Amino acid sequence: MTETRSARDAMDEAHHAHALKARAERRAKAEAMGVDADYVSRFVDGFYGKIRQDAVLGPIFAEKVGDWDEHLGRMKRFWRSILFSSGEYSGNPMPKHVALPGLDESHFARWLDLFYATLREQGGSEEAARMVGTRARMIADSLLTGIAIHRDGMVGSRAGENLPRP
Repeated sequence: MTETRSARDAMDEAHHAHALKARAERRAKAEAMGVDADYVSRFVDGFYGKIRQDAVLGPIFAEKVGDWDEHLGRMKRFWRSILFSSGEYSGNPMPKHVALPGLDESHFARWLDLFYATLREQGGSEEAARMVGTRARMIADSLLTGIAIHRDGMVGSRAGENLPRP
C-alpha cells in the first residue's frame, strides 16, 4: 500500500509540476505579446463600459448585475484565468447564461462586436488582439452552443458557427 501511495504521490507531484510549468509558459507567452494583468484590467473596464452603454446588451446586464465593482473583479479574474491559466476564477458561467430567456446568436454577435472594438481601441500588438479575440469567440461559441443544446437538444450543437471572428 505504501509503494502504491508513493507512486501515486509521485505522479500527482509530476502532474502538478507540469501544470505549473504550462501555466508559467502560457503567462510568459501572453506577457511577451503585451497581455498582462494591467492589460486585462484596462480591457475589462473598457469593454464593460461599452456593454453598459449598449442599447441591446446594456439592459440585460443592468437587470442581472447588482454590484458592478464585484462583477468587474470577477470578469478580470475570469479573463486572467482564460488568458494565463491563472486558476483565479472558479465558476461556471453556463447556468447564468442558460437562464436568460431569449438569449440568442444576435446577442453574442453584438457582444463580440463590442469586444473586438475594445481590442482595437486597447492598442497593442495584432498578435495580442488575435489571441484575446480568438479566446472570446471560443467562449461565445461555447456558451451559445450550450444554450442551444439546453433549449433544442443536439440540434443546436454548432449554434455559434456564424458568430463574427476577430
